[in-house]
Amino acid sequence: MKKRFTAAIALALALMLLAGCGKPAAKSGSAEDASGFVSLAEAVPDVILEIRYYSTYNFVGDRIAGYEEPCALLTREAAEALRGAAADAMARGYRLKVYDAYRPQMAVDNFIEWAENTDDTRMKAYFYPELDKSVLFDQGYISAKSGHSRGSTLDLTLFDMATGKELDMGGTFDYFGELSHPDYVGDLTAEQIENRNILRDIMVENGFKPLAEEWWHFTLENEPYPDTYFTFPVTSASVAS
Repeated sequence: MKKRFTAAIALALALMLLAGCGKPAAKSGSAEDASGFVSLAEAVPDVILEIRYYSTYNFVGDRIAGYEEPCALLTREAAEALRGAAADAMARGYRLKVYDAYRPQMAVDNFIEWAENTDDTRMKAYFYPELDKSVLFDQGYISAKSGHSRGSTLDLTLFDMATGKELDMGGTFDYFGELSHPDYVGDLTAEQIENRNILRDIMVENGFKPLAEEWWHFTLENEPYPDTYFTFPVTSASVAS
């Protein structure tokens, strides 16, 4: 009886280990703690950075709260996966160009404040010409939380080293509309569709999952902080230690 009981325990433990195999345990962390993050400029030096929310060329038209430097921060795990994606891109003649990575909650709050001010439509012609600003909440373009604030999501495109230009994706980053859906065909050319597929394949093959509404948006499949929305600012000092 004792041997049967011991064997049963051993089998149960084995099944538990098997069930958890390949999926790292989620971490919990303080929203102010940046110790699990790194700077992409140091962790993945091959990437090109064009941090749109540090500039005024974004759908708001102003520098966004919390972006104190034009740098990109990401969790260590996501940066490690992105290193593989960058190597794959280089092997195909491209470099990754990052528009945004970790986004502090204060930036999301900035978006909400902007969306509530329906009189401010300075950037409508560039980013949401087909939509009235009043529908941005209802249609999910603006929300109170963002996956970017968990630190393992980034927005990016491909830079062609042969031409010295970004690949033509048939639509701009942060465009609010169906044109931005990765599976949108519409009036896109075969080349534009293929370019979107190349980016998606590189990212998916390196552990990232795409978003159905944005061709540029990818999240690490097994993100380490799935329940933490961080608040520290985007600055090299946040990860200096």
